[in-house]
Amino acid sequence: MMKIKKLGLLPLIIISIIVGIALGNVLPLGVVRVFTTFNALFSQFLGFMVPLIIVGLVTPAIADVGKGAKRLLLITVLLAYCDTVLSGLLSYSVGSWLFPSLINTQDTFEQVKSATAIEPYFTINIPALFDIMSGLVFSFIAGLCITSQRLNNLYGVFSDLSKVIDAVIRNVIIPILPLYIFGIFLNMTYSGEVYHMVLVFAKIIVVIFALHIIILLYQFSIAG
Repeated sequence: MMKIKKLGLLPLIIISIIVGIALGNVLPLGVVRVFTTFNALFSQFLGFMVPLIIVGLVTPAIADVGKGAKRLLLITVLLAYCDTVLSGLLSYSVGSWLFPSLINTQDTFEQVKSATAIEPYFTINIPALFDIMSGLVFSFIAGLCITSQRLNNLYGVFSDLSKVIDAVIRNVIIPILPLYIFGIFLNMTYSGEVYHMVLVFAKIIVVIFALHIIILLYQFSIAG
């Protein structure tokens, strides 16, 4: 078990993809549906957790930045907003320019459409307490108020919440994520989608990594 943990998340995900593709041609439908059911439940859990992750991590971070320098907090917010807009425009431009030729849209969609969807045994609806944008806006408001009003008790609440979120990420989400990826590729292989999608994924992932490097370079340059 310790050796598996030492592998790291990325190697585990790669292994999960390979094993999922390999076993998708071997396992019976009943077993595949078990993993499909697990993925459906885990997806609901992730959807529930994402807004809480934003509130639990962003709120104390804004409060901490604001304690040192309110001007720095304003500059950080403006830079983050401008960076979001710029990154979105860059992603949209590259996607519109490259992706149609990489995906070969018509053939890929027709092949995927012909694949058989695998339904889970059951699903459980776990609605989020609030959506992502609401959580982000609330985080900014709460963080700014904690700083400006010196609400130390409220800061302690969000600091404790960040510890809860960190524990859930480290002990639940990250360990289960490779199994979730395994279930996705197991499902895709069994239903006949994977052979048409893997090549497309590979091309898109290369472009995404290149965009990440470009964005990180200019972000660290501005921060420096």
